Parts: sequence; structure tokens; C-alpha cells
Amino acid sequence: MKSEDLSDLRARIDAIDAELLGLLNQRAAIAQEVGRRKNGQVYRAEREAQVVARIRQLNGGPLGGDAVAFLFREIMSACRALEEPLRIAFLGPEGTFSQTAAHKHFGHAVSSLAVATIDETFRAVETGRADYGVVPVENSTEGAVSRTLDLIVGSTLQICGEVLLPVHQNLLRKRAGLDALKRVCSHGQSLAQCQHWLDHNLPGVERVSVASNAEAARLAGEGEGTAAIAGEEAAELYGLQVLAAHIEDEANNTTRFLVLSNHDAGPSGRDKTSLVMSIPNRPGALVELLKPIAEAGVSMTKLESRPSKSANWDYVFFLDLEGHREDAKIAALLAAIGNQAVMLKVLGSYPAAV
Repeated sequence: MKSEDLSDLRARIDAIDAELLGLLNQRAAIAQEVGRRKNGQVYRAEREAQVVARIRQLNGGPLGGDAVAFLFREIMSACRALEEPLRIAFLGPEGTFSQTAAHKHFGHAVSSLAVATIDETFRAVETGRADYGVVPVENSTEGAVSRTLDLIVGSTLQICGEVLLPVHQNLLRKRAGLDALKRVCSHGQSLAQCQHWLDHNLPGVERVSVASNAEAARLAGEGEGTAAIAGEEAAELYGLQVLAAHIEDEANNTTRFLVLSNHDAGPSGRDKTSLVMSIPNRPGALVELLKPIAEAGVSMTKLESRPSKSANWDYVFFLDLEGHREDAKIAALLAAIGNQAVMLKVLGSYPAAV
């Protein structure tokens, strides 16, 4: 390509960039006015979900759907921050997958609050230290995160969103090579997600479960004989080398996170409703409670049981249904289940993640 032709293309890009800048600032000004008229609620989960869904539908490429969704979430994040940055609590320290999930959902123009445990994430939102909390609830390889399920039963918080995060695990170390490696640290779930790889490649190396992947990365940065299993963000943050990438046993390894607040979300057009219930202790009770779901033609995307902790061998059941609690069909279904269940608590309705 001739240099003058390249110059012409760059000039066209410069002109488009200037136009984009003007349009972005116009959007930001309108968003500020919308914020003033909303009387204080900066974040509307259903509205942002609708914006992203519409952009995906309008997109004609060559940018992919995930790329345009990322760009528009960051634009909305920056516009929100003109009013007041949202305070987001997550399982820390900096560099965890929970922080990555928070950024995927809210964008990077937020105020981050890294806390030591899932319990503290709940407390931070309940006490007003944070506006929203992001907690892991299940992994496609290892199943439910039991602590999150146990806490949400007794919490006043509601689910206002969900995040699906593909999780790629990496072996990280301060220096290159596997020689003199004594231990591999990571969160228990991540160690389990990489069990076959570890068995094959590091059979004699001690595996140490710690509070988070980022904490494992911090330890690896301090000890010559320690490696960590964590994400690329943790490697960059703690100055570690990636010795082996994508060592998870399942290529489609994905973790689902819940977004918690003091409110749920309005209808977006593509929603889920989560609930927890306990049932009478008699034969066929669960089948009787699930029958109205099938009769109503509602899709149930999750059914999970957990000990109720109120009595031995007593359980509560977590359900996810497609639809919003304000939809007539879902409202009638919840009423029908409530008439039969010993306890029914709606955990929230929220836009389904894509």
C-alpha cells in the first residue's frame, strides 16, 4: 500500500475518532440528565441489559458481539461515574475472578472494595459500605458454592444481576521453570478444577488451599518454592510469569456470579427469578411443588438442595425460573408454590446473563 493511501486511511480514522468523541460526550450529557430525573438511583440493571441486548442485535461487524458489549458497558460505566462511582464489594484481594466478574458487569469506572470473605461481601452491602456485591454461586465443573447459598437464605439482600465468567486457570510463578517447586497454592475450587493437570504434571507437589486465587498469587510472589493457580489479571498485578496457561480440566469451565443489592431489577424482557423454599416432609412433596412449573410451561434452569441447618436431614431447595416475578405467569406460579411450601422466599428477579 502506498504511503499516501495509508495517510488517507489514517485521516479517515482521525475524523471518525473526533466524531465518536463528540457523540460520546453528547451521550454522557444526556445520561447526566437522566440521572437527575431518576432521583438518586444511578444503576438500573434492566435498562443496561436492554441497551447491551439492543447493541448486540444492531451489530453488523466486523467487531464481535462480546466486543461491542464490552465497549458499551464501559461507556455506561463512565457515564454513571459522572454522577457517583458505584461501590462494588467482591472477594479480594485485588486480582480475583470475583473482581474480574465485577468489572465485566459494571465496567471499570467503579469504586472497588476488596474484602476477605464471601461473608464480608454480604455484610458490606447490608451495612451500606458498598452499593452492590459480587459473589460466586456455582461453577460448571465443581458445582455450587455452598457458602453463598447458605448466606443468601438469611440475608435481606436480593439478586439484581448475574455474571457468567469463562474461567481460565494458569500456573504462575515468580521465575521460570518448575525446579525446586514445593507447593501450589490456590482457592479450593480452582485446585479442584485443575486436578487432572496437577496429577499429571506436578504429582509430588503439595497443594495448599487459600482464601482466594489472588492471595495465592501474592504468596507466589513472596516465595521461591511457591506457585499459584490464578488468572492473567493476578499474574500482571503480582508480577508473576505464566508457566502454563489454561490448565483447567474442562475447556468450557465457567463460574456464575450473583450481583447483590437491597433491591432486585425491573423486567428487561429476558429475565430470571431465583427462589428458595422448604417443603413438607412427606413422600412426593417435591414432585407436587414442581408440577405447577411444568403445567405453566415455565423453564426451570436450576434446582439445588442444601441442608436447612434447622434439623437433621431437613433441606431447602433453590430454584431458578425463566421470567420475571412481575410477569403474570410467574406471579401466579409463585402464588401456587407459596400455597404448598412450608417456606418460600423470592431471592430476586434480574436480567439473565449472556
